[in-house]
Amino acid sequence: MRRADALLPLLALAACGQGGEVGPPLRHIDCALAGATAFKPDCTVEPAVQNGRTVLVVAAPDGMFRRFEKVGDGRGVIVADGVEQSTAHWVADGVLEVSVGQDRYRFPASLKPDTSPSDAPTP
Repeated sequence: MRRADALLPLLALAACGQGGEVGPPLRHIDCALAGATAFKPDCTVEPAVQNGRTVLVVAAPDGMFRRFEKVGDGRGVIVADGVEQSTAHWVADGVLEVSVGQDRYRFPASLKPDTSPSDAPTP
């Protein structure tokens, strides 16, 4: 019985913040991970603002995630951390495909009228 009593404060602490806090809804995007050829709507995107920059945290179904930074120079998004470079290209009107290593992500995006699409690697 004492063990159960000792767990009550831990359970109460774990429940903190889960009650009324509701964040923005997660958006699902198509992704092809680990070299997969087929895209599936399995990845979620959560936007955040960090140091004045808009960052997109993309989570895979296995719990792995990548961070991308939204940029306004025509590239759309760039990888925000890690050592791997990313490449981006338009696959359809309103769909930007970003590749990092063996992973590919398809973001809904729009091309600014004063820029042209680029397939150049992004830092």
